Amino acid sequence: MTGSRVSILQTFLGLGIVCQLSLCTEEPMLGMTAPLSTTSDYDYSSVEVAEVDYDEFVEQCQKEDVRSFRQSFLPPMYAVITVLGFLGNSLVVITYIYFKRLRTMTDVYLLNLALADLLFLFTLPFWAVSVVKQWIFGQVMCKTVYGLYRLSFFSGMLLLMCISIDRYFSIVRAASAHRHRSKAVYCSKIVSVCVWLFSLLLSLPEFLYSDQKPSGSGMLCKMNLDNSTIVFTAGTQLAVGFFIPLMVMLFCYCVIIKTLLLARNFEKNKAIKVIIAVVLVFLLFQLPYNSVMLIDTINDVNATVTNCDFSKRMNIAIDVTKSLAYVRCCLNPFLYAFIGVKFRHDLLKLMKELGCMSSEKLLKYTHVKAWSSKRGSIATDTDSTTTFSP
Repeated sequence: MTGSRVSILQTFLGLGIVCQLSLCTEEPMLGMTAPLSTTSDYDYSSVEVAEVDYDEFVEQCQKEDVRSFRQSFLPPMYAVITVLGFLGNSLVVITYIYFKRLRTMTDVYLLNLALADLLFLFTLPFWAVSVVKQWIFGQVMCKTVYGLYRLSFFSGMLLLMCISIDRYFSIVRAASAHRHRSKAVYCSKIVSVCVWLFSLLLSLPEFLYSDQKPSGSGMLCKMNLDNSTIVFTAGTQLAVGFFIPLMVMLFCYCVIIKTLLLARNFEKNKAIKVIIAVVLVFLLFQLPYNSVMLIDTINDVNATVTNCDFSKRMNIAIDVTKSLAYVRCCLNPFLYAFIGVKFRHDLLKLMKELGCMSSEKLLKYTHVKAWSSKRGSIATDTDSTTTFSP
């Protein structure tokens, strides 16, 4: 009896185990959540490996050809500008100092303009050496040369503007200019001092932020600027160094031409030609550089240039147009000083005393110029530097 009970109990236990095994192997019931897959069940065949697009990487722009162009173009160009500009402006300074003839406002402005050009020319040999080799003059000279370069640039442009304003009052406002003739020279000296001080103020970023920096080819003298300082320096150069002088010159010379057209004078056509030459030279030599510099500043601030070829073309364009703008230092003596009748007389006397001209040639030239000057003059001021220049 007992054995039959044990066999019955074993039978029920076996059935229960079979039922449990069948429940574990069945599919999940509807409405139940399936268990999460383990890592061993993950189907790696569905994974796509991302391919690296190496074209998206920005390669460093190699500018060996730009450096080669600079080394072959800039030093000879700077040498020619320095020699010619130094000769012309030195003659202006020596003539004014030797004869002590600062009699008009224009004389004072022309002397200061020649000094500004000489100061500007003083910096060019340093830049020429740095292009050929590297900056070898040290940190102090880097700040000094950079600051003097900017100081002479701003002062030269502002003095050109002052000359046009003086010519405007001398010709268009001749009566009032003659009444204040005794105070004119003193006022021009005050204005010249203010021009130099204002130019020094605008040049402070160059004195403060210029520094020598190591590069792949050696040491460079550069400006350490952030975007805001770049915008400020470029903005002041464009405004004070180009747009404002240009607008003042256009206004003054347009009114002067209108006045000359109404005047009855033999030499008015020569005066108009000189005025047109002055304006055209200013535009031809300054407009390209300022336009390229504006584009380059916008690109630097916005970081929009990613094409290496375009960057190289911009570098070459800056070098060429900048050299073209520097030529004005050679032309200023011819456009503003040498064209004056009285200045030419003094220059010829100086050449004679230096032994570069005989007395016969001096008498011949001065006689011809004196005869032509008697035929008429548009300037009411008899001590004006020139009788028909703007």
